[in-house]
This record gives sequence, C-alpha cells and structure tokens, in this order.
Amino acid sequence: MKRIEALFLKLKKQGEKALIPFITAGDPDLATTKALALKMAERGADLLELGIPFSDPLADGPTIQEASCRALKVGVHLQEVLELAGQIRQKTEIPLVLMGYYNPILQYGLERTANEAKRLGVDGFIIPDLPLEEAGPWRQAALAAGVAPIYLAAPTSGAARIKKAAKLTKGFLYYVSVTGITGARQALPADLEAALKEVRTLVKCPLAVGFGISTPEQVQNLAPYVDGVVVGSAIVQRVARLTGLELVKEVGDFIAALKAPLRKK
Repeated sequence: MKRIEALFLKLKKQGEKALIPFITAGDPDLATTKALALKMAERGADLLELGIPFSDPLADGPTIQEASCRALKVGVHLQEVLELAGQIRQKTEIPLVLMGYYNPILQYGLERTANEAKRLGVDGFIIPDLPLEEAGPWRQAALAAGVAPIYLAAPTSGAARIKKAAKLTKGFLYYVSVTGITGARQALPADLEAALKEVRTLVKCPLAVGFGISTPEQVQNLAPYVDGVVVGSAIVQRVARLTGLELVKEVGDFIAALKAPLRKK
C-alpha cells in the first residue's frame, strides 16, 4: 500500500502520470508472465496490475476472458498468482496490484489472502464484482494486513457514490471509462474528458482511468485529467498473438510508447 502512495507522490512532484498495464497472470504461462512483468517495469510501467484467472470474469470482454481460460487450462489460480507476485517482487520494487473476482478470494479466505499478499509483496487488490456495500469484511482484512483495497467508479455511479468510493479506496480510485466491459476500443466516449473533469472535483485521492484505452494517442488525450492510465486488453491481445522473445520485445516497446506521453514535457 505504501509503495502505491509513494509512487503517486513521486510522479506528482515530477509532473508525470502513472502508466498502469494489465496482464492476466499465467497467460500463456507463469514464466512468460514474469518475463513480461519485468520487461514492462524496465520499459516504463509505473504500477503493474496482474489479473487473477477466473471462469466468469463478468467485467471483462472477450480478450481477457480468453486469457483467463488459457491461464486456467495450465492450472493457474489465486495461489499461483500470489506466488508469482512474490517472484516478481524479488526482482523489482514496482507496485503490484492484483485484479480478481471475489469468489476465489472468499474461498481462499479473506485474511489468508490479505496476509499472504502482504508477505509476498503485493500492494493492493481490485475486485470488480465486490460493491461498496458488501466490501466491509474484505476492506477490514486488507487494511489490517497493509494491503490497499482499491475501488472502482463508473459513469453511472453518481456524485455521492463517487465521493464514497474515493473516501474508502486506498492508493487510487479506478474510474471505468465506459458503461460496459473491458476491451481495446478505437474511440472512447465523447464525454469522457468532461466526466473526468467532474470526477476530479469530487475526489482528493489519485485518480486512474481504464477500460478501452489502447493507443498512445488516447493516453495522451486523457493524461491531463488523471493521475494514471490503465491499459489492458491491447497488451493481452499481443500476448495471444505472439510468443517468446518476440512477445516480450513487442510488449516492452508498446509500454515505452504508452509511457512517453505521460512523462514531463
């Protein structure tokens, strides 16, 4: 949790914004995920979001659904993702956030998950299907362990709910850019920039935006309104299409291109 807070403070002082890439852990295998994570950290990623494979990822589109299926087929579940995070932590100090659905975390045990995550160097969790009203037990376990419970807000949330989410979240507030599922999009909502301006007036914590963002140009357009930008499906598409050293190199180059417009001019 402290790594996330320190990151946003450092970037703010430097006049930069955070690049937050997402990949599904175990797609196509754990060794490749580790190699990708370290390459992304090397090429400009500021915070890494690792997806926990799940059979019914309701917030995700086909690209990440298929990535979850590939990871599950090779036996990657929450425990393997936690162990992978520990291996990544031994090689880099980049903040690590796990994105996963509530069922595997509940089954593994809330306190067990939070404590294992802290021990292995995980800094926070995003749980898309856990609403604020039901998040009390998880938030208590996470905070007790020193792991950030990171909440989401959406265009349909309304001002009161956004304020509540921002008050309860730790690390940053994740604003979902579209009323829909994840997936790279050629065009983002026309009113997104105006919406982000409004959200900024409602919250004091760092603000990141994700869902649908897939190009350096989109990142550049959104950068003035947020503290961080999340890119997922556009990276996962490359994981599905490429292999080996070619994959790691192309993802590294893509990360560098995405980070460039977030650096201080």
